[in-house]
Amino acid sequence: MSEKIVVIGSNSFSGSHFVHHALTQESRVLGISRSAEPSIPFTPYHWKHGAGRGFSFEQFDLNQHTDEIANVIRAYKPDYVINFAAQRRASKNNKGIEEWYQTNFFSNTKLHDRLKHFSFLKKYVHVSTPEVYGTCQDPVVETQSFNPSTHHGASRAACEWHLNAIFKNDSFPVVFTRAANVYGPGQRTHRIIPRTILSILLGKKIPLHGKGHAVRSFIHVDDVVSGTLKAARQGTPGEAYHLSTSRFTSISDLVALICDRMNVTFENAVTIVEDRPGKDAAYLLDNTKSHRELYWSPNIELEDGIDSVIAWVQEWLPALKNHPFDFED
Repeated sequence: MSEKIVVIGSNSFSGSHFVHHALTQESRVLGISRSAEPSIPFTPYHWKHGAGRGFSFEQFDLNQHTDEIANVIRAYKPDYVINFAAQRRASKNNKGIEEWYQTNFFSNTKLHDRLKHFSFLKKYVHVSTPEVYGTCQDPVVETQSFNPSTHHGASRAACEWHLNAIFKNDSFPVVFTRAANVYGPGQRTHRIIPRTILSILLGKKIPLHGKGHAVRSFIHVDDVVSGTLKAARQGTPGEAYHLSTSRFTSISDLVALICDRMNVTFENAVTIVEDRPGKDAAYLLDNTKSHRELYWSPNIELEDGIDSVIAWVQEWLPALKNHPFDFED
């Protein structure tokens, strides 16, 4: 019998790509998300794998249907639960603070209190974020102390502390992954790479916050989801794993690279604006542990990955050009 996986947050960018990847591995997958499945450009398991064939979907909101989600998982009896669900829009961290803690902490803890009793679970993978560390001036390892500087990061750190407690007290088989910054085809259009590509194709300029000095490690979503499945299958309970590249790029250099791939000048593509308050200057992660314990490494170079997003945007341009352009990096 093939392994069974529940993906919470299956409509998210990384979650939907994980569904596709797991299906290619002959797994049976149950997706759970608070909204109905998004349109085809944002569901790669449809345009890369084809509808059906081992995938089913349930619409539940973690904040409102925690018991229903737990009951569905108990009935499905998966080998693994992968949780991508989170309130992520940290660029608006001065509004709706309660949403961060309600989704990322309180609702998750309620779910975990149910899951810890499910003896059939081989592993629970909690997809976290490097925002728990705050700004990282040098590559950090997984045992780096948490020092979040946003409400989003603080709420995610609180959930990790909670999960560590039930791992120690109840032997709950949790594994953590932290990846920055994930990109690829199918990403929401407010994110920096598809946002830049769309703007160029539509003859618009993008606002570049703080001259684009913030440094990130951009990693293709295909590399991230392969590492996530390895973490589920091979990760040690109680441990965290970084899924990142060793190539660190400033936002301005990233935009310049996109401009170069699309044969436009940087000056014609951007407008410099003031930086956003509270934004971390850098997320630099050491991925040695993932290499050593999961036998994982990223395979897609940034140039090739950007080309894949350009091709996706061009293919779906009529549908994408009307999507939100709120800028976020």
